[in-house]
Amino acid sequence: MENTAYILLGGNQGNREKLLEQAIQLIKTNIGQIIKCSGLYESDAWGFKSESKFLNQVIQITTVFSPNQLLSELKKIESQLGRTRTEEKGYEDRSLDLDILFYNELIINKRELIIPHPRMHLRRFTLKPLAEIAGSVIHPHFKVSVENLLNNCNDQVEVYDYFPQVNQEYSGDEI
Repeated sequence: MENTAYILLGGNQGNREKLLEQAIQLIKTNIGQIIKCSGLYESDAWGFKSESKFLNQVIQITTVFSPNQLLSELKKIESQLGRTRTEEKGYEDRSLDLDILFYNELIINKRELIIPHPRMHLRRFTLKPLAEIAGSVIHPHFKVSVENLLNNCNDQVEVYDYFPQVNQEYSGDEI
């Protein structure tokens, strides 16, 4: 059976753009079909202090994996792309983080897996890219749309559209 999942990709260490691209390719190869991709968004760290800005993106996928299988595969991709987890609890700088935001309309509340993501409604850096590709999706617990969650989010961390710096030389006749 095909399942629909929304995944938040993010990180603030290393070549952030390349890591997100590589993660998407590995998701496509190992997990399922990519249906939609949001743009890239940049923001300061949420929940801790960091000198490095985060780059985030949300993708919609279809997969035959169960929620637990999906989580396991996402953790493998994080490790494959250099994510190391420390024993310390709390937020920290990281090369890559892959979070399941929604999985069909399921509500799962287990120690190892909570779906929908338990803090998505508090985080503008999650809601903004999610609303771009799934604004009308209804949060199964709160029973309101993602767009509504974004509009009512009290998060003060600014989230900016990210446009990579591209060195382009004009190759036509100048006006």
